[in-house]
Amino acid sequence: MMLNDPATKYRPFVAVDLPDRQWPNRRIDTPPQWCSVDMRDGNQALIDPMDLERKRRFFNLLVDIGFKQIEVGFPSASQIDFDYVRELIDNDLVPDGVAIQVLTQARPHLIERTFDALKGAKKAIVHVYNATDPMFREVVFKVDKSECVNIATEATAQIRDLMAQRPETDWTFQYSPELFTSTELDFAVEIVEAVMDTYEPTVEKPMIVNLPATVEIATPNHYADQIEWFCRNVRNRESLIVSVHPHNDRGTGIAAAELAVMAGADRVEGTLFGNGERTGNVDIVTLAMNLYTQGVHPGLDFSNITPIMREVEYCNQLPVPPRHPYVGDLVFTAFSGSHQDAIKKGMNERRKHPEAMWDVPYLPIDPMDVGRSYEAVIRVNSQSGKGGVSYLLEQEHGIELPRRLSIEFSQVVQEVAERTGKEITSEMIFQAFADEYLDADQPYKLISHRLSSDPDSPHVRMEADVEIHGERRTIVGEGNGPLAAFIKALAANGVDAEIIDYHEHSRGQGSDAEAIAYVEVRLDGKAVFGVGIDGSITSASMKGVVSALNRHMAATDQAAPNVTAETLA
Repeated sequence: MMLNDPATKYRPFVAVDLPDRQWPNRRIDTPPQWCSVDMRDGNQALIDPMDLERKRRFFNLLVDIGFKQIEVGFPSASQIDFDYVRELIDNDLVPDGVAIQVLTQARPHLIERTFDALKGAKKAIVHVYNATDPMFREVVFKVDKSECVNIATEATAQIRDLMAQRPETDWTFQYSPELFTSTELDFAVEIVEAVMDTYEPTVEKPMIVNLPATVEIATPNHYADQIEWFCRNVRNRESLIVSVHPHNDRGTGIAAAELAVMAGADRVEGTLFGNGERTGNVDIVTLAMNLYTQGVHPGLDFSNITPIMREVEYCNQLPVPPRHPYVGDLVFTAFSGSHQDAIKKGMNERRKHPEAMWDVPYLPIDPMDVGRSYEAVIRVNSQSGKGGVSYLLEQEHGIELPRRLSIEFSQVVQEVAERTGKEITSEMIFQAFADEYLDADQPYKLISHRLSSDPDSPHVRMEADVEIHGERRTIVGEGNGPLAAFIKALAANGVDAEIIDYHEHSRGQGSDAEAIAYVEVRLDGKAVFGVGIDGSITSASMKGVVSALNRHMAATDQAAPNVTAETLA
């Protein structure tokens, strides 16, 4: 049961004394170094850890994306990890320029085993750690500060010497004061400087100091303060690559990583889509794409993000949530009517000015940049409005509804959505459109027409063959254009119709293009829409009038006027 006063059980974090902090005024204009820890930190968090086949596939994926540093395992702790590291090296599977990273505890026999696994590697990072925060020192390991420092420096000395014995490998040393965020800052600097004194990094050959938020304990600005304080107070900062390894216990791992880079971090360790212990590691995909949307290329290639997601899902045997930033199946999809209307207008403007900066409502990134199409940007359910319906008809069926018709037809789709309680696909929308406007052929049906004109007259003569209640008739009228002549022919046969508004456009391209006409007709004092589609624009407009007439009669339960021989004459 939750406590009425949680302060009796949980202590708040203590703010860092950094009144002149600089990171809030900075922006990230270059990407950090990236290190994927999917195959180690991510792998140990899986219900079923990856087998060798999945490890091979994941490694190849990371290389294809562009990672230059990949933590491939914990070879001293797992035979599978040891064998996998040997497979990478023995079969020359690591491309030039890519460093494989391995993790080891600060224990002599485990360090020896780690170097056995790395024998013959071209480029490798050896990552050693020990816990430094008070709880682990006092409760878990029962050591004081000096003993904690000795653990770190003795491991560092052993690693330094083993590296010197194997000069064929391009080595990088990495040290992590585990649980950095809950370690006293002055002690974190003390132990890192002791490790530096032992390893003796230089500007030309720096070491990595990794400052992990092993458990996220505070707000992201606190982590940034800790990183800036450390960078400002550690000796020989220029000989260090400061790395961060945020976890996501408070759900703010992304923000913590970004603010840490603003605060001076040079490198980020994380996983694709954030898989990791508890609530996960920081998500490198989101971090990288956040940079991309600010005009900074992250140095990683997510041009085909959906296949990347599917491969990660296969290797991890965990699904990526449909609303996951940049990659989820629904992340570029809008169901809300107001969102759809804004997106539709933004996309229309984009088509007019494709060279302009990207500026489409509700879409911080162009889906095409990550290999996604516009097909699923707008989908329709009971929460949708005219914008979404119109967008799908236009994008997938070439039907550009006039505004008033769009409002009218959206109500038809809304009724279907509310009745079914499900998403309405574009095919369902088109079928509803056809049922409502295109397919009704009773009581009137246009069969054919013939036009003639007199050079001395401004009018054209229309003869139209129509079926009325299945009986074929020919009606005749004259007007200043084909559509006006057809209206006159109907008027001569008892139909009082007046054109209120008219729109047309082509549908399709080339010889197969069709004309589509939207006709708003006043019938019995009411405005009624009709739609016609035909290879001929004249036939399409006449079919639009017939569509409106049939819809009006169906709605008012009327029969067609009685057409006699006298009216036909």
